[in-house]
Amino acid sequence: MPSQSVVYHPSVVILEYQGVRSLCFERDGDGVMALQGAMRMAMPDQIELEYVQQMMMWMLFNDAPKHIVQLGLGSAALTKFCYRRFPAAQISAVELNPKVIAACHEHFKLPPNDARLNVMAMNALEFVLNPANHASRDILQVDLYDAQALEPALGSVEFYQSCANCLSENGMITVNLFCDGDTENSAYADNLQAIQAAFDAVVWLPEVHDANVVALAFKRAPAIDFSVLYERAVDIRSNMKLPAPVWVNGLKEWMGAEE
Repeated sequence: MPSQSVVYHPSVVILEYQGVRSLCFERDGDGVMALQGAMRMAMPDQIELEYVQQMMMWMLFNDAPKHIVQLGLGSAALTKFCYRRFPAAQISAVELNPKVIAACHEHFKLPPNDARLNVMAMNALEFVLNPANHASRDILQVDLYDAQALEPALGSVEFYQSCANCLSENGMITVNLFCDGDTENSAYADNLQAIQAAFDAVVWLPEVHDANVVALAFKRAPAIDFSVLYERAVDIRSNMKLPAPVWVNGLKEWMGAEE
């Protein structure tokens, strides 16, 4: 019989502190908990963590996506938010670890799959390489980390090009790049270079307190009018309860630094 490779899925640890429930992996060997996501128990459909909120900054450029895909489920914060806030959109999520999916259903109020929601236990690379998924998704949100949580689990040019292949003509991707407080580290720089090689335009926000940098990449570079973006940001803050004006400030700061 042909040999079969065994995929190790780290166990999930659920922690609660001051009204916030967290999903963690225990890092190998050192007992340190690697945070994968969080939910404020009094507001389960809101996005708790700042960098996860930033993963929604594509809303500044598209307020009516037809299909949103999350690669890496985490605590299902993005998946739930998109499912509740974009009732006309198809929502897909791809998660390699079935223990994470089960934990999200049991502890983080992830709804069951239905006509609009499809959470799949599979490898994200297989998803983006599948031609059936190409040229059909408006938004990809990529947050792929293993139990070590030291760098993205997928970060090659091939991977990001395959992500671009999944997008519709004006599609966008947001990517969480954990930099561990060091934006000069090689994994962070390599991932940014790979994203830039695969997309027409890439911007990113300043590092937030938990050492995450969120990049936004466009399949086709948009025209940017900051007065329009600020108007949209005010609407997002009012209707979605997300700090979108801060995102516009960050994008403006980034563009000023690049000039």
